[in-house]
Amino acid sequence: MSVNEREWGDVQTHEATSPEPSCVSRKSKESMPVPPDLSDGAVTSDPEVETDKVIISVMPCLTCTDPDCQTLIRQRVKDQHKTSMKKKYESLFEGIKLDENQTLLNRIYTQLYIIERESEGVNKEHEVLQMEKTSRTQDTPIYCNDSFKPLHEPGCEEKDKIKNVLTKGIAGIGKTVSVQKFILDWTEGKANQDVDFMFVLPFRELNLIKDQKYSLHRLLLDFHPELQDLDLKIYEECKVVFIFDGLDESRMTLMFSDDEKVLDVNESSSVAVLVSNLIRGELLPSALIWITSRPAAANQIPSKYISRVTEIQGFNESQKKEYFRKRISDEHQASRIISHIRRLRSLNIMCHIPVFCWISATVLQNLLKQDDSAEIPQTLTEMYIHFLLTQINMRNQKYDERDPEKLLQSNRDVIVKLAELAFKQLMKGNVMFYEEDLIESSIDVTDASVYSGICTEIFKEESVIHQRKVYCFIHLSFQEFLAALYLFYCNGVENEESVKLFMNEEYQTSGGITGTGETQICLYDLLKAAVDKSLESKNGHLDLFLRFLLGVSLESNQRLLQDLLTHTVKSSETIKRITQYIKDKITGDEGLSADRCINLYLFLLEMNNQTLDIQEFVKSENCSVNKLSLAHCSTIAYMLQISDKFDPKKISTSDEDRRRLISAVVKCRKALCAGCNLTAQCCKCLSSSLQSSNSPRELDVSHNDLQDSGVKLLSDGPMSLHCQLNILRSSDCMVTEKGCCYLASALSSNTSHPRELDLSYNHSGQSLVKLLSDPNYRLDKLNMDHGEEIVTEPQKYAYNLTLDPNTANTHLTLSERNRKMTHVEEKRPYADHPERFDECPQVLCKESLTGRCYWEAEWGGNINIAVAYKGISRKGKSNDSLFGYNVKSWSLHCFNDRFTVYHDNKSTEISVSSHQSKRVGVYVDVSAGTLSFYSVSDTHTLTHLHTFNSTFTEPLYAGFGVHPD
Repeated sequence: MSVNEREWGDVQTHEATSPEPSCVSRKSKESMPVPPDLSDGAVTSDPEVETDKVIISVMPCLTCTDPDCQTLIRQRVKDQHKTSMKKKYESLFEGIKLDENQTLLNRIYTQLYIIERESEGVNKEHEVLQMEKTSRTQDTPIYCNDSFKPLHEPGCEEKDKIKNVLTKGIAGIGKTVSVQKFILDWTEGKANQDVDFMFVLPFRELNLIKDQKYSLHRLLLDFHPELQDLDLKIYEECKVVFIFDGLDESRMTLMFSDDEKVLDVNESSSVAVLVSNLIRGELLPSALIWITSRPAAANQIPSKYISRVTEIQGFNESQKKEYFRKRISDEHQASRIISHIRRLRSLNIMCHIPVFCWISATVLQNLLKQDDSAEIPQTLTEMYIHFLLTQINMRNQKYDERDPEKLLQSNRDVIVKLAELAFKQLMKGNVMFYEEDLIESSIDVTDASVYSGICTEIFKEESVIHQRKVYCFIHLSFQEFLAALYLFYCNGVENEESVKLFMNEEYQTSGGITGTGETQICLYDLLKAAVDKSLESKNGHLDLFLRFLLGVSLESNQRLLQDLLTHTVKSSETIKRITQYIKDKITGDEGLSADRCINLYLFLLEMNNQTLDIQEFVKSENCSVNKLSLAHCSTIAYMLQISDKFDPKKISTSDEDRRRLISAVVKCRKALCAGCNLTAQCCKCLSSSLQSSNSPRELDVSHNDLQDSGVKLLSDGPMSLHCQLNILRSSDCMVTEKGCCYLASALSSNTSHPRELDLSYNHSGQSLVKLLSDPNYRLDKLNMDHGEEIVTEPQKYAYNLTLDPNTANTHLTLSERNRKMTHVEEKRPYADHPERFDECPQVLCKESLTGRCYWEAEWGGNINIAVAYKGISRKGKSNDSLFGYNVKSWSLHCFNDRFTVYHDNKSTEISVSSHQSKRVGVYVDVSAGTLSFYSVSDTHTLTHLHTFNSTFTEPLYAGFGVHPD
């Protein structure tokens, strides 16, 4: 039989030796697959070859059982599969799916920070706010290509195979891009070459066929048609990886009971059952499974079916810089943008999310291009408004309409429709939507992903399942922003239906939204309802939406949006009222959790209001207890982080409370912890914060009894290559030469940091002075003064004091050579003197305090032991005269077994054990600005009570008095 007489049959060759398996098939060129092109160049065809020419190609037939033939089939399909996957995943679309937004992934990809995580419960807090309020974990990073590789650590045996990996991460953090990079590196031969096939089954696509019956093989053919030539044995014989991207987007119910098992790839069942059996290992038990999910949905899969849990934390500080420098070709502009974002805490935190980096780069590049001195957005709302305006301008440049009014109306119609979609779907809890959802909001589905740039197709091409498309906003936070914009718009145009959908029932009949024309009252009611709704929420699911609503209400932001809004509202008085309402809630609601307190504080920041003083919060009813609760400390810690400077001494709390606030250090540029009675645990916390790439630039731990052990714990921080510390002050920390050597060792490990070191008043030793003076340590400033004057006991600075009769109030009697004071009811006949306290029962000592001084006093009754400037008022009984109630004096109030310190009319109760002695020691270091009080036992052991840190500007004198009842 000749070749031309057979229709697609096998042609047997009769050569005794053949370099190929002895099976070939006859095909036209049109029917033959393009040979896989694994080069970096484009695939081209030969124009000289006629398209209708019949050729003979040596190809394995599908029915042949020869092992070599099957191996060739498998390799050919594998090559085709890799080619197909490379074509699909080699490009990344930033924003909408338009050709101009297409970028090669390898050119712009920035490594994400991924860590191994223990499986834990569901966090019910809004994920973006959770990220703002918590410190980023510093653990050993895992590259996405190593997801299935065990860590090379003690206890990790090779036999501990990692089969199922669950990767968590908030919306937009880079889960899908990590999947894309994982696949691309495999197709290009860079990683995981022991894997034969990778099958990607996104949940957003599986949703479209969730009600249909499929076998696993049939399902894979729909997603990967090139598999049709394979023998089904390959699923068990080859190493395959199934990737299920976006568990949080699933509208299927996964089942993990034993009720319905599927064991064969040809057995049909629902898609949910197939996926569940793959995860459980009933179907293809050797297959590797990778699942990605937002945190809230991760618990859908029982932990026993997960071998490893990883978490994508997005970009760390260095990765953020790398992204902006790759994204922005102008180095000067990139540096300016990076510098601006680092200065603004909320924006900097949000830039851990890659998609927010893209939004920020888009906005800031556009602003600086138009005007190099342009005012840069300060809040999230401002950034998102500018992004919206940028997208509108891009649309205008491509739009044929030249009439400005028609163009404006067209833009308004588009944005309002998209905002309506965002609002309605957010109220339903949907972040993914289909064509019918768009139609409900009167959006033309043929234009939605082209004309705006705000609502975009998720897929880079049409879904392979039923040719349907799925839509979403570029990020959940942008949906929340547009939803807030829509609600504000509806409130202005008196669209009661949407407003009532949002507001609490109590406001729906209040008359504020019934179209009475009282716009400001209406707006206040709306904003008040938003605040109340936030306080009532258990999971904070609308917190960011409400934050945007408050931000949009500002007149300055309304002006930015004036072309889109049909009206603007004079809201300054409303903003004042709602600001006060929020402050009253923060300072007056005793039952408010730390989470809600912090969220209300963020509301204030979004309205450009930073007037809530930390001290005001501490003295409020919310914190008017003897000891701050953990919730209060968490709130204060967050407020300190936002302020960018950590100084717990400015908060009149106990030493214990101050130590609990140390967690705030990790996000502050400057941490001033001098005289805070730090413990070993505090040193560990500080050391951990120094190992972060966002670590403090300045740390002051002076006047703490750290000793060598504390400094050893602290030294682990500067040893880290991530450490950014420039200034370290550890004066008077009871450190010997041994402890100073720990610091020297840390500096030798990381000579780039710090630049300034203060080890004064420690027993550092001359050899260490010589060592640290070596230029290799690159210290710009080294202070080791008084290195031989180590203070092991303040008593070494004992100072004799005598009471000054000319200052004694007439109800005080002095005795024992003016070294004892007693309060009496009957006035003493003292002569008039301008330095006498005429109303307050107080007395000062004769001797001024200079340098370092220590003295002790025994007490009984209700007594103040104080230090004051000579210039303290002596007249009357006002706060200007009372020890501790003004800026010119500091006092320790002693009564029974209780101690309270006072300064500038601010008090801090000191937590001490019962049965304290009736003797107090006072130690002052004038030049260092420290004043310490101690309880002195019968064996002369000192127990630290409190340390004030200040800058003494006048001569100091010891004083004593009767505390006012």
